[in-house]
Order: sequence, then structure tokens, then C-alpha cells
Amino acid sequence: MNPIVMALFSLFVASGAIAAEIGGVRLDDKISIDGKELVRNGAGIRTRAIFKVYVASLYIPAKSTDLAGVLAAGSRRVQMNLLRTLSAEQLVDALNDGLKDNNTEAELGAVKSQVDQLASILKTFREVKEKDVVALDYVEGGTRVGLNGDVKGVIPGEAFNRALMKIWLGDHPVQSDLKKAMLGG
Repeated sequence: MNPIVMALFSLFVASGAIAAEIGGVRLDDKISIDGKELVRNGAGIRTRAIFKVYVASLYIPAKSTDLAGVLAAGSRRVQMNLLRTLSAEQLVDALNDGLKDNNTEAELGAVKSQVDQLASILKTFREVKEKDVVALDYVEGGTRVGLNGDVKGVIPGEAFNRALMKIWLGDHPVQSDLKKAMLGG
């Protein structure tokens, strides 16, 4: 191999700029949210029946293999790169099912207004299309909801974000192999 090409490749690898590709979606190894660097902890494909729905990726400041470590990490992002078009109603239904499966009635009662707020934000999307990106960023005590890089709203509360994270990483996750992949397995 040409020495210049080899040197450039080494520099590229050392910079951590190489991204992973999952389900045809390129995912950055590192991202920055409000000046905080986060690393991709893991990612996988959410399927429903035989359909690939989205690539879910988890970004946190330092790698972790369990929910407690993710929650203790502070800033975090769950990113969903859509592999098919979904209606807002499908998003809201999946949200509600995942929350009910992983949180007690008391936990859900404590964050009901925030869940309603997220549902309202998702309904403004009308639908998300293949290749759209939904980002749920937890920063400074609130969950920032983004669509294709545009902030659509911020929902306050650590308890709400904890309940939300359990959808993918709780005891009864939306998909067991997706949980394992997001936790770096």
C-alpha cells in the first residue's frame, strides 16, 4: 500500500471517525450534544413481525452494559433511524406499549403529563418516513425531541427520561436482542 494512503488511513482510524453501518444506516462512533461528547454504546435493528422498523442507537459519555450505568451516565441519546414509514399514531401506540410494559402504574402516574406531552409532539410529525431520524436527547434534566436535526420540544424531568429509557433497556424491552445490541452486546 502507498505510504501516504497508509498514513492517511491510520490518521482516520486514530481519529475515531469510522462509523458503523447497521441495516444500511451509517452511525457515528461519537456525537456532540450541547458541547458534551457522547460515544455510541451500541445499536441494533428494531423489527416487528418480518419488517425492519428502525435502527436504534444509544449514545452516552462512556460505555455501559446495563440500564443503571446508562442512567448514571447523565447526558444520553436514543436515536432512531427509520427504515420504513410510520404514522404518528403508530409511534404513540408503541411509546405507550413500551412504557406500560416496563414501568409500574405509580411510575407512569408520576410522569403522565410528560408522556402526554411527548405524544403531542409525536403527533405533530404526522408520519415519519424511511430515512428520517428521531432523536431523544437527555440533557440538563430534560428530554429534547428532535426530528431530522430540528428540535420539536423539550420535556422536563429525569423520572420521565428514566421511564422512556426502559422501553429499550428495561426488564421487558421492546425487543430483547435490540436491548443487548444497544448495551454493546
